[in-house]
Amino acid sequence: MPRPKPVIYGLYSWTPEFGLSYLHPANRRSFEWLEPLGKVFEKIDETEDWILLRYDEQQFKVSRDLFRELYGKPPFSFGDVVGEVQPEPGRPPHQGLISDVFYNEATDTFRFQLVEKKRKLKRIFEAEELRLA
Repeated sequence: MPRPKPVIYGLYSWTPEFGLSYLHPANRRSFEWLEPLGKVFEKIDETEDWILLRYDEQQFKVSRDLFRELYGKPPFSFGDVVGEVQPEPGRPPHQGLISDVFYNEATDTFRFQLVEKKRKLKRIFEAEELRLA
């Protein structure tokens, strides 16, 4: 699905303690598995009752009540091809697709996880450690 212009980024701070009424029945289980705290979503559509959020290749209908827009835009987003700026000596730089975007409210910073050769890297990268490839 093409991204709306401009893209609206935000947090959806749902936890199981809030109950299931905030999640559309069609995607409750997959949203629970995502564990959304601290993850950055793209708001791609809204209706009177629900908003549609995108996270990587997944979409979720959720209540608008818990969505909080971020006014700072992450430097990279889902599907962007990036490369590591300074790899460890003797190792080629990681290069892959952005698969996860995290936001740290305390430091107002974004962090990123990559998929490289169809495998998700365990390492989480700071924005300054990556560049568009």
